[in-house]
Amino acid sequence: MPITTTEQSVTRALLISIRTPDVTQQEVDESLSELGRLVNTLGFSVVATKTQRQRSTKQLSVLGSGKLEELATLTGESEPSQQDESQIEFDQDELSELLATPEVQEQANVVVFDCELSPTQLRNVEAALGVEVYDRTRVIIEIFSKHARTRTAKLQVEIARLNYLTPRLRDENSGDRERQKGRWIGETAFEINRRRIRDKIADLKRELKKLQKEMQGRRSGRVEQLCVALVGYTNAGKSSLMRALTDSEVLVEDKLFATLDTTVRTLQPPTQPRILISDTVGFIKKLPHDLVASFHSTLEEAKDAALLLYVVDASDENFTSQLAVVDHVLQQLNVDFSNKLLLLNKVDCLSEEQQLALLEQYPDALQISTRDKNDIALVHQEIQNFLEKKMCPACFHIPYTATGIMGEIHSKMQVIDEQYHEDGMRITLKASPIALERLHKMLQTSF
Repeated sequence: MPITTTEQSVTRALLISIRTPDVTQQEVDESLSELGRLVNTLGFSVVATKTQRQRSTKQLSVLGSGKLEELATLTGESEPSQQDESQIEFDQDELSELLATPEVQEQANVVVFDCELSPTQLRNVEAALGVEVYDRTRVIIEIFSKHARTRTAKLQVEIARLNYLTPRLRDENSGDRERQKGRWIGETAFEINRRRIRDKIADLKRELKKLQKEMQGRRSGRVEQLCVALVGYTNAGKSSLMRALTDSEVLVEDKLFATLDTTVRTLQPPTQPRILISDTVGFIKKLPHDLVASFHSTLEEAKDAALLLYVVDASDENFTSQLAVVDHVLQQLNVDFSNKLLLLNKVDCLSEEQQLALLEQYPDALQISTRDKNDIALVHQEIQNFLEKKMCPACFHIPYTATGIMGEIHSKMQVIDEQYHEDGMRITLKASPIALERLHKMLQTSF
């Protein structure tokens, strides 16, 4: 099955959510709303949504043919394929109500399920409805494919894409082989394609492993520098904050997953020592497992950071559940949550009463808008204050001949006082324990 966006003048999507007993209607509505934003990011328009109660999404391998016939009226398939009616069916009354709504003026040419479908489920539903069927995993993978910019991100997404695609390849000519003496002779085109994909995945993983080693080397080079990582749900405003804090041309778009690559810039106005800001990929509910695994290396920036700027879109009514998603992923990375500053972003979209309620609920958080220069200055100062508490004071005697060491000190440490003597300089400074230990060793080995 080719994993490309349907190319039509207008792609009209029917969204279907399967509500299982352990999921509330509110959770279903939130997830469907987010799915709508995802498909809009792909350029689709949503013509209708449908929620169907089922015991389990695992049982949705085939839909009842009677119900499919009605559902097919939304997709333009007048004669749906006959399927096994012993499987779970759509609720007759709910589906009839959907089909009768005046909002559904056009037929959908794509159906999108708000869950992951197995290859068998996907084939059966596509055959019955006569249109292309997406699941949530495929939608997210396609968005990632469109937005990946660096070689590392492209490799990670392509590996996830191929892992998704491989079990969904279809054997259209499974009977074209000959059988001789209990063994199959030759390979079908289907088998050749699957083998090629497996070989391609192996090649991509080898290249990605090499690039990840280079990324680790760059992170090791920054271990003595003070680093701050922006983390949060997709479209929370991380890139806008990154741009404001670093005065850099970072991509800012009102789209889900506009940023997939880790970007590192220097905090502006510059500080002593220099502080680095990194923008990481955003999170989302039901992130495909392969993408979580692939992007763990990218998210190592968050694990190594001295401070996490935890950015939240406070204007989103579902931001508390989004916080839970981010917490869960960061816990998988064993990130230290004690070094966290919660930023409630986009408060300019809230009323004064809403802001007061947030203050009561999150008294230690900063309420900001990335459009307000005063708020950005406040975040800038809070970063400095937090990191200064992590630094330790120390005094060193530095010979005048140690010009290289002084460059190291001014770039990575905060100089408190300098006293000049005949044989050298006595310098009082503050720095991270790691940077102080390195300076001590440099002085021992050089002089």
